[in-house]
Parts: sequence; C-alpha cells; structure tokens
Amino acid sequence: MSRRSLFAGAIACAGLVLASAPRGAMAQTSPEATTTRSTSDRGVTIKVTPKSIGTLDSRWEFTVVLDTHSADLNDDLARSATLATDEGRTFKPVSWEGAPPGGHHREGLLAFDVPAPRPGVIELRIARLGEFAPRIFRWQL
Repeated sequence: MSRRSLFAGAIACAGLVLASAPRGAMAQTSPEATTTRSTSDRGVTIKVTPKSIGTLDSRWEFTVVLDTHSADLNDDLARSATLATDEGRTFKPVSWEGAPPGGHHREGLLAFDVPAPRPGVIELRIARLGEFAPRIFRWQL
C-alpha cells in the first residue's frame, strides 16, 4: 500500500470520527434558549442569561445580574430562586457563586441540578421581598 493511500485512509477515518462525535452541549440547545431575559420593577432590573443548559452539562447555570439606584440588593438568591419545568417540576438552586447581599450591583452564577427527563420549557423564578409576584424568566428548549 502506498503512502498516499495510507494518508487518504487516515484522513477518511478522522472525518468519520469527527462526524460521529457529539456536538457541544449548547449546540443541542435551541438558539432562543441562550437569550438574555430582563425584567424591571420597583427600580430594580434583573437580567438572566443561561450559561450552560445543554444536554451534556452536569449542572445548569445561569448568569444573574441585579442593578438598582434606589436600595440595597439584599436578595438571598440561593433561597429565593426556583427553576420550574413545563411538566410542573420545581428545583431549588444547588449554589450561588457571586456577589453577596448588599450594594447596588450584584452579579453571579446560579446553578441547578439538571432536570431529567429534559423539559421543553423552563422558567427561572426569582421571588423578591416586597414584590407581589416572582420575576419570571422563560426559555423554550
């Protein structure tokens, strides 16, 4: 067998391996599912962006940003946040890694165990003291 044939065979095998390899975790999530959602109420703006909610992720993570010019942000997001699915299941966060309560700007990463089976729609709900209803951030997966 010639060197050229061996090289061509190696290239073909590499192509097959790459074609059958799993895509990135976020590639298996709809583009809409990675869009930042935002709400403003009572002088406080909350923005939530899914960071990792793909099928291969071991935890689902959301970047949460809170901004205000009127009062300190004393929310305990590990207690006040809930992830809900379209099947009615709810999950509490397993961690909050970010700015502690207080101040006018907070940012961090809110993590949840991955719901199984994978839902079609998720909602991140953040209940804030003094607000009548939770803030709801919804994504179609």
